[in-house]
Amino acid sequence: MKPSPALPAGFDAVILAGGRARRMGGADKPAARVAGRPLIGWAAAAVAGAARLVVVGPPRPEPPGAVTVCEDPPGGGPVPALRAGLREVRAPWVVLLAADLPFLRAHQVERLRRAAARQGRGAVLVDAEGRPQWLIGCWRTAALRAAVHAYRGASLHGLLAPLEPLPVRLPAGDRPPWYDCDTPESLERARSIAEGRMLEEWIEAVCLELGLERDQLDRDLVLNLARDVAHGVARPAAPLTAYLLGLAVGRGAAARDAAARITDLAEGWAGRD
Repeated sequence: MKPSPALPAGFDAVILAGGRARRMGGADKPAARVAGRPLIGWAAAAVAGAARLVVVGPPRPEPPGAVTVCEDPPGGGPVPALRAGLREVRAPWVVLLAADLPFLRAHQVERLRRAAARQGRGAVLVDAEGRPQWLIGCWRTAALRAAVHAYRGASLHGLLAPLEPLPVRLPAGDRPPWYDCDTPESLERARSIAEGRMLEEWIEAVCLELGLERDQLDRDLVLNLARDVAHGVARPAAPLTAYLLGLAVGRGAAARDAAARITDLAEGWAGRD
């Protein structure tokens, strides 16, 4: 087996969290929450190993311990923001991220860092179609600083492409790490994906804890039953009914038959005498 390329020496991280979020109606997009955590918190978690975390944008309570700077002019775009963030970088390598990447994880950033070390100047994530994601990359600080100093344009592509970074493809998954939240619709979709995955992880953890097989639970059956009972009876009845369904199944009842009978009962409950 070939040894993994060594990780580059210590790194800092710059998260671009400014901008006007016009497509979000001017809302503070990095503060929007997905699965209980602000978007910027997910980005910060992906670079938790950074010696220094620099956030470019208005001051926010999260992530704690970050160095916060503002581009000039505020909202002036990614190149001025990167220029401002680089002034605070001290490490020989820097990871550059957008603030709205709820599915990027630390092991994927580590893969970028290994690729950057192998190439020598930098590496950038590419999506399923091979398009570079300029706001998910790792760069040698000196090379990036020199490029920014000499550049007079406004495009990240124009700034970063001449550095010829190594393109990095990640294994296919249900949560593409380059998924960003540029619109209210994409934000809601991210919430739906994250909550569904979190629910699955919780179910798997509980099954492991209790010595159950995952395929013993029909998730959608139970959730639909809980929804029907909460609507037709009362919210507290939903978890209690799910428990009673489990007792009935444990005594040999067919889950789908028992759930259908309970749903029929719940639908007529409000109109009972």
